[in-house]
Amino acid sequence: MIGANLTNETRKAVYKRDGYRCALCDSPRTIQIHHVMKRSQGGTNEPHNLITLCMYCHGVAHGTRFPEHADWMNAAEVHEACIEYLADYYAPDWYPWEGGL
Repeated sequence: MIGANLTNETRKAVYKRDGYRCALCDSPRTIQIHHVMKRSQGGTNEPHNLITLCMYCHGVAHGTRFPEHADWMNAAEVHEACIEYLADYYAPDWYPWEGGL
């Protein structure tokens, strides 16, 4: 349901699925849940729309740049990497380009 808070059960399931590490840089520190498709754009709290990111990758996903990670991906590249990660995980039944996200 859009607008509803993410449940602890779902949060824990996503952390477990992603190995309690950032899905992009493999860091186990300061992990957070990121909505690949923003809730404001119709994204859900379902696991196929959620990914575990560290605070740095999550910040970059939302447009924040960190001086100590200046050479890391930009927001568009992080978004693409998140989609690729979830597509690999949920294939062949996951079609983000056809409203399946």
